[in-house]
Amino acid sequence: MNEEQFLVFAPTGRDAALTCQLLERAGMAGRVCRDLAELCDVFVREGAAAAFVAQEALTRSGMECLATLLEAQEPWSDLPILLFMTVTALAGDRWPTLARLAPLGNVTLLERPVRALTMQSAARAALRARRRQYLARAEVEAQRDAVRQRDEFLAMLGHELRNPLAAISLATDLLEQAPENVARYREILRRQSGHLAHLVDDLLDVARVTTGKISLAHGPVDLGALVAHSLELREPVAAAQGLRLAYQPPEGVVVVAGDAVRLEQIVTNLVENSIKYTPAGGAIEVVVERGDHGAVLRITDTGVGLEPQMLDRIFDLFMQADGTLDRARGGMGIGLTLVRRLVELHGGAIEAASEGPGRGTCFTIRLPLAPDDAVAAPSLEAAATVETIPQDVLVVEDNPESRELLVELLAASGHHVDAASDGPAGVALAIAHPPGVALIDIGLPGFDGYMVAREVRAALGDRVRLVAITGYGQPDDRERAMEAGFDSHLTKPVDLRELHRVLSRTA
Repeated sequence: MNEEQFLVFAPTGRDAALTCQLLERAGMAGRVCRDLAELCDVFVREGAAAAFVAQEALTRSGMECLATLLEAQEPWSDLPILLFMTVTALAGDRWPTLARLAPLGNVTLLERPVRALTMQSAARAALRARRRQYLARAEVEAQRDAVRQRDEFLAMLGHELRNPLAAISLATDLLEQAPENVARYREILRRQSGHLAHLVDDLLDVARVTTGKISLAHGPVDLGALVAHSLELREPVAAAQGLRLAYQPPEGVVVVAGDAVRLEQIVTNLVENSIKYTPAGGAIEVVVERGDHGAVLRITDTGVGLEPQMLDRIFDLFMQADGTLDRARGGMGIGLTLVRRLVELHGGAIEAASEGPGRGTCFTIRLPLAPDDAVAAPSLEAAATVETIPQDVLVVEDNPESRELLVELLAASGHHVDAASDGPAGVALAIAHPPGVALIDIGLPGFDGYMVAREVRAALGDRVRLVAITGYGQPDDRERAMEAGFDSHLTKPVDLRELHRVLSRTA
């Protein structure tokens, strides 16, 4: 493309050659066309800043040629036409009148004989105007790409949400038809609901990191121990898919400065990505080592690999190596974007390498080491069994099914449970029968959970422990909950072990 060239057609004399010479002297490029057909063809194929046309070219067929070309322009485009013309000709019948020139749109008349400075000035003005059009084109194209990415993402999101929902629906139906398999169906329900929760968490996390609303709890972390724990949890999944998951720990302790939860999220996303894209019989190797300039985490698989052009783009939002409709491997194209942003927030860097399709992929992460005197906190471990101590619990939840099931679950664990369906009823019940702990939804009718917390705290003080159970999980939602008087903040769907841990702290 040569979008800043001036196309010139003047069929008589030396006007065309002289115009190009004057353009060149002014630092602009001109191109002589043999006829209007060539001018139109060059414009379509290569683009142009403007067109210089002499009045002799504007025959009836010439006018039709130019008008057809200009009518076919994209909405952002308004090609300037600089017309060499004798003004007295406008009054005659031989040349087009101003009214007949109207279909050409953006026309500037240059009266013959044209001074060089006048022609160059008009060319510069036309070029500046054309450049503004190019900016408008870039904005239009960016909006088109954004709409396309949005539509692709919505299609992927619908696919990813419907798959676990379909499994949940089928397992629910089969619980009635084949009760002898209740353990299997219960496991399917637990696994698929967990998958849905993971999708929602990824969506929220990528929104947080891309808008700068995520904060890290920095501290010294034993990277080797953290990776070992994460792989231990992924091992059953890899084995079920016929994959060998190997770990090469570091020599000695490698302590990095970071957020243990987010670092484990990085490892989990990358390992699950390798599991997803590695066929049965393949292998995944994870290595942690101390490099010359920090800690190195390397995850290598024998999976589907990447095309060379995908190595940089694979970290872009909603980008996936496999864009086919079958989408057998699933995913929304946000996991690697989230990983890269989390790595960067830790002051590190990540890169992808692959020898091509079918030859596996290697992700290498480099993280800064913690100071030499830093002592790492214990690695993340599976939650220990918490002893259940019966107590009085109040549930304030407006969703009938969620409220009833939570009450049944707590009662089955030995607690005495009262329930309310809205804010005012929750406050009245809490004051009339003070509980040891109140589990309060935020989005309540009457008045919201924040007001419930403030009213109950004002009436009962520290006699009751307040726990927010809500779908609002952004950092500022947690801060707002704490300011309203809550002691804990749990996001839906609530992990049963975490709920028991919270309840145990109230005894």
